Amino acid sequence: MTRPTGTALRVTIFIGETDLWHHRPVYTEIVHRAHKAGLAGASVFRGIEGYGASSLIHTQRLLSLSEDLPVAIVIVDEETKIRAFLPQLDELVTEGLVILDDCEAIRYIGRGETR
Repeated sequence: MTRPTGTALRVTIFIGETDLWHHRPVYTEIVHRAHKAGLAGASVFRGIEGYGASSLIHTQRLLSLSEDLPVAIVIVDEETKIRAFLPQLDELVTEGLVILDDCEAIRYIGRGETR
């Protein structure tokens, strides 16, 4: 069953998959910090091709394999919770792009929850 919950804030972080934070992938650190901060959820998406500020095209095509494919981390929650998490992104994202979008959330009941 779906339940409209109203407006939310979505943060999307674009980085490279080889970006590291203390010998750990930055995307992993972001997900673990988001979980620890109690945010509703975080997902990591690996791109198959893209470029950023460097203007170098990174692709997974066989003839031009890249070890630094684009990665997007998406987190959606209440605006206050997302904005409280932004200082952690400032610390972790040294090269990349962080985007904030207003969105409308529809709540899907998760495991263990009752209606």
